[in-house]
Amino acid sequence: MKPLFKKIKLNQPLAEQLYATGNYDAMYFAGMIAEPLIMTAEDFDRWMETAYFYMLSDYVVAVTLAESPLAEQIATSWIATGDELKMSAGWSCYCWLLGNQKDAFFTKDVLYQMIETVRDTVHEQPERTQIAMIQFLKAVAISYEPLHKEATDMALQLGDIKRERVGKKPLVLNAYPEIEKAIEKGRIGFKRKHVRC
Repeated sequence: MKPLFKKIKLNQPLAEQLYATGNYDAMYFAGMIAEPLIMTAEDFDRWMETAYFYMLSDYVVAVTLAESPLAEQIATSWIATGDELKMSAGWSCYCWLLGNQKDAFFTKDVLYQMIETVRDTVHEQPERTQIAMIQFLKAVAISYEPLHKEATDMALQLGDIKRERVGKKPLVLNAYPEIEKAIEKGRIGFKRKHVRC
């Protein structure tokens, strides 16, 4: 898709047409050529409503949203909905933001409250939301230095979160091993230049 992207570049009208097809590949490419700076809250909500699985909610919609000035506002509203994929996309959007924006972009108290929300509610959440919350904890520990210790301590405190799955191996979530690897490799404070590829 990258050679095609180089030819088309950013094109919001085409992105909207492609996303509306319901075809995963077309929807993924829509995320590549979308123009987040001109997308409205209604646009993002419409995209979220038709994201029918987590590869769209977390890796197309959330990624695109992370390049919008509306990112925190919309992500926070999705987290509050109680809907699995919306919550997952909201937490994932914060992960993308943490890995890209400078620490000064964030309000420390807000992120700390979110860490406490992970602590207090992660065990009750649906699967995709749990995964995104653990990813968020990891993202804070690795990419947001002001709360590195708090997020790392919380990951240690939570330990393994196990989830039985019908017909599959149990899911085991634990943010700490990847945080530990990042510490060993000196990658604390890591930031990407771009959110989207």
